[in-house]
Amino acid sequence: MEKKGVGVLDVILNRRSVREFESHPIPRGDLASILEAGRWAPSGLNNQPWRFVVVEEEHDLLNLASMTRYSSIILRAPTVIAVFLDQDAGYSREKDILAVGACIENMLLQVQAIGLGACWMGEILNRAREVKDLLKVPESYELMAVLAVGYPKDSDKGEGNRDRKDLRDLVFGPWPFD
Repeated sequence: MEKKGVGVLDVILNRRSVREFESHPIPRGDLASILEAGRWAPSGLNNQPWRFVVVEEEHDLLNLASMTRYSSIILRAPTVIAVFLDQDAGYSREKDILAVGACIENMLLQVQAIGLGACWMGEILNRAREVKDLLKVPESYELMAVLAVGYPKDSDKGEGNRDRKDLRDLVFGPWPFD
């Protein structure tokens, strides 16, 4: 059987956390495709508990940057996507958090697939209340992550630690591949 195009595993294996970006904006169609990828993540009972706030205004980016010790990443990104769990849309906290994680991963994979870069930022959760206040989201929204998104600078190949545990260390029970 002949393979065509780039497979999902290729996108996964080539995805990196990018922390330095070019300053030019992301085209609306690309931004929409990133959010669309998140929208199609699986969720329990198809409740789709994720909500997004796209941040591109300089003063909002400056304020967000002040809420994390990784401010330089936000300051370099032309676009930030704040991802929230809408607790009013949920039915099982654990399953809803897993669904939001799947949503975020879908977005990161789409970012990679269209030639952009992103960094999943979690440390900013320490200031979640301030982020919610800044972005004026409903009380039921709980901050899950912030994604800094843009065109990677040539100087940032996203070459962080690419080590992974051996698959044999992760499969419990009989090894299915002998």
